[in-house]
Amino acid sequence: MSEHEAPHPALALDETTHQRVRLAILAVLAEATECTFAALRDQLELTDGNLSRHLRVLEEAGLVELRKTFAERRPRTYLRLTRAGRAALRAQLDAMEQLVHRLRDRTDD
Repeated sequence: MSEHEAPHPALALDETTHQRVRLAILAVLAEATECTFAALRDQLELTDGNLSRHLRVLEEAGLVELRKTFAERRPRTYLRLTRAGRAALRAQLDAMEQLVHRLRDRTDD
């Protein structure tokens, strides 16, 4: 790589958002104003524990917000993407698009 060449687009992939399950969580939440924990779990075919672990990472990074309520005396958790979460998802998609664009011509044989 020359001194003036831009860094490889793969370096722009963020470890927090690029992980498959976390990227899927962000994608689902980007499509809705709000989503219940149960609906997200079922849509992504995850266990409660697995989803909780990934949500904790995203929440600590400020990318998702959790709101806990009760419905018919049962706890219910609602999730939504934060403004930072939308920006992080957009940055991740941009990085992936740049990577795909760079590699598309080189891998088509």
